[in-house]
Amino acid sequence: MMTGRRTIISAFGVVAALVVTMFIVQSCGIYSFTGTSIQPEVKTVTINYFEYKALKVNPSLSNDITTALQDKFLKLTKLEQVDMDGDLEIIGEISGYDVKATAITANEQAAQNRLTVSVRINFVNRKFPEDDFENKAFSAYADFDANESLDAVEASLCEEIIEQLCEDIFNATVANW
Repeated sequence: MMTGRRTIISAFGVVAALVVTMFIVQSCGIYSFTGTSIQPEVKTVTINYFEYKALKVNPSLSNDITTALQDKFLKLTKLEQVDMDGDLEIIGEISGYDVKATAITANEQAAQNRLTVSVRINFVNRKFPEDDFENKAFSAYADFDANESLDAVEASLCEEIIEQLCEDIFNATVANW
């Protein structure tokens, strides 16, 4: 009879601990299992189209970065995306798109090249303006063999670079990293 009572008390203790833990996590209001720290008062986000201001042109890059960042916010937050005046607003521009040699052979020939994409971000938090930042620079790169033409590898390199840029921008704006 005593073991049945201990089991009930033990089970009650586990349930009570879970309830208390859930209450604490819920009451914090800003904790998320995706790593975001969005205040409960923040409900909407506006992600503006990234302007292209780099000298070397990639005609699809502005659209690709904008769409990828919107998708990341859609997947990892509960924020409603609005066209203007969101509680959070991200204004970005592509400031650099460069290819440079990174490894030189003994014959002074490029063995490897690096594609680097740079962006500048303005972030506005209308609910908590102390989180705002202006003109913050982000860049990401991908290397490719010098025997390959940029045209042949550009799409896959850009996909990799965009993923890293979006991760960095997301972390800087809503994960406070």
